[in-house]
Amino acid sequence: MSAIRYKTPLIIVFLLGCALPAEAADPQVDSFYKAAEELRAKYADDLEQLAKWCQSHGLTDQAGQTRRALGPNDPYKLYIPVLPEKVGPPKLPNDAPADVAQWNEKFNKLRREHAAELFDLARRAVRRCPSLAYMFALSAIHADPDNEPARRLFGYQKYHNRWCTFYQIRQLRSDKVWHERFGWLPKSHVRRYEQEQRYTDGRWISADEDAREHRNIRSGWDVRTEHYTIRTNHSIETAVQLGEKLERLYRIWSQIFIRYYASEAYVIGLFDGRGRTRRTELPRLSVVFFRDREDYNRTLQAAMPNIGKSIGFYLERTRTAYFFAGEDYADRTLYHEATHQLFHQSRRVAPGVGGRSNFWIVEGIAMYMESLRQQDGYYVLGGFDDVRMHAAQVRLLRDDFYVPLEEFTTYGMKRIQSDPRIATLYSQAAGLANFLVYYDGGRYRDALVAYLSAVYTGRDTPGTLAELTGAGYRELDKQYRQFMEF
Repeated sequence: MSAIRYKTPLIIVFLLGCALPAEAADPQVDSFYKAAEELRAKYADDLEQLAKWCQSHGLTDQAGQTRRALGPNDPYKLYIPVLPEKVGPPKLPNDAPADVAQWNEKFNKLRREHAAELFDLARRAVRRCPSLAYMFALSAIHADPDNEPARRLFGYQKYHNRWCTFYQIRQLRSDKVWHERFGWLPKSHVRRYEQEQRYTDGRWISADEDAREHRNIRSGWDVRTEHYTIRTNHSIETAVQLGEKLERLYRIWSQIFIRYYASEAYVIGLFDGRGRTRRTELPRLSVVFFRDREDYNRTLQAAMPNIGKSIGFYLERTRTAYFFAGEDYADRTLYHEATHQLFHQSRRVAPGVGGRSNFWIVEGIAMYMESLRQQDGYYVLGGFDDVRMHAAQVRLLRDDFYVPLEEFTTYGMKRIQSDPRIATLYSQAAGLANFLVYYDGGRYRDALVAYLSAVYTGRDTPGTLAELTGAGYRELDKQYRQFMEF
């Protein structure tokens, strides 16, 4: 059982690195967390005092903005801020009233100071507990998106008054621009592309001719984003939209699960601040997006006889995820299968992951990542209002269906996928994955990432989860029911 609890609404991550049995709790680690709680309490009080000052001056909108700076507080959801691209806070109009200007100065100062204190705490904590340090850094960048050390930690640097990744800077320095319809283009091509011309094989042709030449998936367009190559015979525009969603998933997944694919020494090195640590680059990921289901079925039938029953899948053998356009397409399917791809391709894994036992967590964590959505300036994961969690509650509390963990952990892939109760088993897997993320303020988060690491590397047994959580399966079953009775 981990001694660390993450109950305050910091921007929370669950990273492997600090899971300690209760009897072996590290007082210094606990002191770092308590220090963060104290910083947050002081920040909340300062914001409230400023909000009251705003109200006393009739600045209702500014009072609301000040209070919202603390962030949302649902303990059963994970919030990651959507970071602005532009450097610096929004500027006030030149004719802004003096009291508004005074509020703006105080508000930004509070945010900068809180972020600096959090990142300083992160630097002090990183050698003792990298997972907490990473959590504090995320909270710092939420308070102040322009905190430069935190931005560098997450792979950004300033370029022409914008926060850019190294990949984006390379593209911009190559005289390319990002176009919301066509992706990365040479500046000189933008006008002609907007006039429905396309450049291919060293010549300009019409968009209609270009579409005919790429109608077959074997000669489809290859659209490259920072981490993906997307082959499609639907359209460039659709591939660009798909790429933006995949990059969103990639960035969030790589932050949440950094200790799945990166060493503790690497995470510590990221806090160096002097650029000595080379960033861990995951391999470029391949996605194929068909123009419709018919083309998807026809092309993949030989490799997947039951392809007609699927609406997207990741094939480990080809290291590629496959999807198609049409009414059956859903972002949830995209995020689910792309999550499988990320876990498989971000580190060396054993063949036949989950084949012998513990297959439920392979699907459970993918269903958790399905819940990714954007709300009110945050990327959000989880929550009892998610469709998967609703189904899990119904199966457990209304239908009284539950396979005890002592048995469930023995199920391998074939056992689950051949079971006539497969849909109900998947619902339980989704509920259990959320339980491991959120129960008791995050008691089992570190254990969850360690569990995933063991399963994907083939070092798991049916008893692995009990060992990592420090709780017996009967106790975990009891806690799960309590959690689901929310």
